[in-house]
Amino acid sequence: MQQLSVKHLLGIKGLTRPDIELIFETADTFKEVLNRPIKKVPSLRDITIANVFFENSTRTRLSFELAQKRLSADVINFSSSSSSVKKGETLLDTVNNILAMKVDMIVMRHSSPGSPHFLAKHISANIVNAGDGTHEHPTQALLDGFSIREKHGEVGGKKVAIIGDILHSRVALSNIFALQKLGAQVMVCGPVTLLPRYIRELGVQVELDVRKALQWCDVANVLRIQLERQQIKYFPSLREYSLYYGINKALLDSLDKEITIMHPGPINRGVELTSDAADSHHSIILNQVENGVAIRMAVLYLLAQSR
Repeated sequence: MQQLSVKHLLGIKGLTRPDIELIFETADTFKEVLNRPIKKVPSLRDITIANVFFENSTRTRLSFELAQKRLSADVINFSSSSSSVKKGETLLDTVNNILAMKVDMIVMRHSSPGSPHFLAKHISANIVNAGDGTHEHPTQALLDGFSIREKHGEVGGKKVAIIGDILHSRVALSNIFALQKLGAQVMVCGPVTLLPRYIRELGVQVELDVRKALQWCDVANVLRIQLERQQIKYFPSLREYSLYYGINKALLDSLDKEITIMHPGPINRGVELTSDAADSHHSIILNQVENGVAIRMAVLYLLAQSR
């Protein structure tokens, strides 16, 4: 049986193209399982997984928990807001205490970039990065790539525009790495204040005009403005941002080709996407949510095989 080249899923940067393709092939199988009347398999019956979230999450946390239960794993959930972290306990002490209860895998979200990489050097359990600050969000990039493959047949050769708050987005960085490994062309688009200075060094095209970006691409992955991560004002107002970078159905219909709209969620409706665009035939946003469970099942299953 094929195996991943890594013990942990810390980021897309550490994966090879065969790793990503193996995850996609495994997710194909699990997507079939999710469409059966009985949606459960005993693949991880002897594995205990802890979801350790130091930041708020809805979709990612629910998706991981559902994936774990569909695989018959034992699941424990940890929330920092009601834990000893509030009393000053360190990250390593917190995780070691959880591991002392014989936990095999840890799914972790943390506000500090690099925190799962730090943990991976100190503990034996498999670690899945569910988002570390503004750094990476590997399972989101995998489900985005999987969704493009499902819609368009393949990712290689496709033109993908990532539009919005690139500077504060862990989704953008992971998507750039994943799409390039799979052979797609990548463009980023947004206000110059929301584009990292190093962005061109990643081998992506840069566009400041949203209409030109949409006209160029086959797929537009639209990101929300991450106000919770912004310490200063990067643009005058949300209304002005929406005016220049918001995408509506009239704009999509005015293009001389059909494009696919994606969004990692949560959507700020009326800011980066209007409801008529988010709910239109262009959108595969709900497919992304469904595919997220299959991709996370695949990642957990494949990492468990490496134990």
